[in-house]
Amino acid sequence: MLSFGFKDVIDVLLVAILLFWIYKLMKQSGTKNIFIGVLAFIGVWLLTSEIIGMRLIGSLLDKFMSIGLLVLVIIFQEQIRRFLDELGSNKRWKGISKFFRRKLENRDEQALEMERAHRWIMPIVYACMSLSRSRTGALIVIERGMSLNAYEKTGDVIDAAINSRLIENIFFKNSPLHDGAMIIAHDRITAAGCILPVSHDASIPRSLGLRHRSALGVAQATDAVAIIVSEETGGISIASKGELITHISSTELESRLTQLTVE
Repeated sequence: MLSFGFKDVIDVLLVAILLFWIYKLMKQSGTKNIFIGVLAFIGVWLLTSEIIGMRLIGSLLDKFMSIGLLVLVIIFQEQIRRFLDELGSNKRWKGISKFFRRKLENRDEQALEMERAHRWIMPIVYACMSLSRSRTGALIVIERGMSLNAYEKTGDVIDAAINSRLIENIFFKNSPLHDGAMIIAHDRITAAGCILPVSHDASIPRSLGLRHRSALGVAQATDAVAIIVSEETGGISIASKGELITHISSTELESRLTQLTVE
């Protein structure tokens, strides 16, 4: 019993498309009748030799087929040349080429974006590592899609390049701005000493203080990313998308910041 699967369907479709394409070329060149005659001859050959099993007629037609292919190449050499030329210069192939070229360009742009983000992410990571070692409390909020301008106005305008030493100095215990939040937007430190909304989420452990609640509050109210360094334990935490993750390493902080800021 013959089986007819998905692969056979694809096979038939490809042959049908190929024959239709050849038919269009033959029709344009005025040799449509010859093409139909060739198809009829092939149909008779398949019927007699493959389906019905007439050995004598099948063997004779086999001889004609072996010679006929060479004859067809000679007769239709111009059409074959046009067919191959059209196959190689078809607009569809150009469209496919543009599609893959666009994919590569997007990949290059994403790589450049990640490299650019990495240049300002690392000073933040280094500052958090230093603040963690000295157990200096800090709260850093990074703007993403939603503007944090309303929160920036509650603090002091800084507008400075991102620098690990500057971040450490702002959160130094004797600094007048160390109790508030620092806001980073457009690859710059825009403000410090800012006031953030406080989350009243009951799931927050009581051991976590105001910085953690403020970080979660801004992460619930906006799409921003907030980094917290605990003054009591020196632990580093991150809040984003309404969730708070505590006690992360510097490597994990770098990874999460890169992922969140370039997505």
